[in-house]
Amino acid sequence: MTDPAHPTPAGFHEGELAVQHQAGATRDAARLAGMLAPARLSGGVSRFLAEGTFAAITAHDADGTLWISPLAGRPGFLHITSPTGLDVRALPVQGDPLHHLPAPQPVGLIVVEFASRRRLRINGTLSAAGNDGLRIDAEQVYGNCPQYIQRRQLHATPAKTPHTEPVRHADTLADGDIDLIRRSDTFLIGTTHPTRGNDASHRGGPPGFVRVENGRLWWPDYWGNNMFNTLGNLQADPASALLFCDFTTGRTLHLSGRATLEWTRPGVPGDDDRTGRRVHFTPSQLRAGRLLPLQADSVAAAPDNPPLTDQLTLQ
Repeated sequence: MTDPAHPTPAGFHEGELAVQHQAGATRDAARLAGMLAPARLSGGVSRFLAEGTFAAITAHDADGTLWISPLAGRPGFLHITSPTGLDVRALPVQGDPLHHLPAPQPVGLIVVEFASRRRLRINGTLSAAGNDGLRIDAEQVYGNCPQYIQRRQLHATPAKTPHTEPVRHADTLADGDIDLIRRSDTFLIGTTHPTRGNDASHRGGPPGFVRVENGRLWWPDYWGNNMFNTLGNLQADPASALLFCDFTTGRTLHLSGRATLEWTRPGVPGDDDRTGRRVHFTPSQLRAGRLLPLQADSVAAAPDNPPLTDQLTLQ
């Protein structure tokens, strides 16, 4: 866990370095190490946050279980208070596993603007959580490229009557959960590190890129920036959380469990981007409901989505 009095050191941690080495990307990653310098919420970052309407936060609930949950609001709900201070004027909704979010604790936040295919990651400490929102003290702030982000125009949905559709708690996937996963072209993943705290990241691809087999999930890793923040965290700690959203209906599927990285021969069936890497995820807890207060009427696939290479998963 990070300590607010002792800021997170800059540079890659041992898990990230190990994955970079095995992927043969050490030199490429080293060129980007400056992105992990101490945070500053200014310039283009402040303009991007001022326009944001969708984010996801990775944190532990009161029982210590890791989850990743959506946060939504009108432009301005992400409000910078200082060069390292961010007020989030929204909370995980009732029924969400992080609705009663304890503070202080390390958190990871990702802000995604689907319409412009832009995203920003903020890692730091949740210093306060109240009835009006959250306060985050940022330690790392950096953008990611637009790869694999499907273009959507999200809009707020009318407020629903509370308790009309209860949230389902379970430890195994139901048929409807599997259907949502297999239809999804996007999910958010939360990971953690024993001393560097939590992280939130985005994954996208063509529908079907997340496979479900025998109650477990797996997906191929795609080419990216070679920093391997997510896979590096999994190398150090397999605890992880996934969030699937149906952007048409507002349905959500929260999963918490453990994930492991598998190295394969590049180009085997299912290695859609020929990286020779895939992630296996075993859920231990889930929450299923209609918890996303945003919807989109249409979607345009990202131009860099690789095609599926194992047709069996489409049946």
